[in-house]
This record gives sequence, structure tokens and C-alpha cells, in this order.
Amino acid sequence: MPSLRPPSSTRPTTHGLVLLLGTIALGLASRRYPAVQPAVVSTYAGDVLWASMVFWLLTLVRPTGEGRRVAAMAFAIAVAVETSQRVHVPWLDALRATTLGALVLGQGFLWSDIVCYAVGVMLAAILDAVLAARRNRALTGA
Repeated sequence: MPSLRPPSSTRPTTHGLVLLLGTIALGLASRRYPAVQPAVVSTYAGDVLWASMVFWLLTLVRPTGEGRRVAAMAFAIAVAVETSQRVHVPWLDALRATTLGALVLGQGFLWSDIVCYAVGVMLAAILDAVLAARRNRALTGA
């Protein structure tokens, strides 16, 4: 199966940062303004965007990382965070009770969140591959 992006290509840090911050903004807006969105969007968009955010964060850490590997790592992190929501110890529950803790760690395990994470990582990986192809075309003049 072909790679989503050539392993030798480097993602521009500024693009990754813009994508990361844009994804965070959209995710926060999806939670803040649920009344102005269709119910399915307000229910699931935050989780889809959260996983996309993890993907973009990893691209900043590994700018030359191959797309499928970055996607696999992002999905693994998302599933690990979701699975950790089954663990209830006082200090962790106290952390999750804060706004930042709830945004980063979530509040309760849901199987639907794992589906959302898969969709979010796939969408980010596809966008990453499209942007890489555009950069490669611009560099080669094709």
C-alpha cells in the first residue's frame, strides 16, 4: 500500500502550527456554540477535531514523520486517553473536573469517541497528504 507521504519530506512548521491552532479553535467553538450547529456536529465534532489536533501536534514533534506512522501514533494516543477514562482515582478525577483537564483527558469512556478519533485522524492524514502533494508539485514545477 502506498505511503500517505514520502518519508523524506518535511512539513513546514508554520503550516503545522496554523493547522494545530485552527483545529483547536474549531474544536472549542464546536463545544462552545452547540445551538448553532446540527446535533450530530455538536455531539461528535469536538472528538473528531481532538484527534486531528493530536495528529497536528505530532507533526510538529516529527516534521519528517511518515503520514501513516504519525496517524497510527495519533490514534494510539487518542485511544489510550479514552481508555484512561475508565480509571478512577481521586487525583485523576480531580484533574478531569477542571476545564483544561476535561478538554485534554475527557470525562467518560464512550465507544463512539473511538470512532470519532479514527475519523479525525484519517481526515488530518488525508489533508496532510494533500498538502504534501501540493508542496511537492510546487517544488518540482509540475
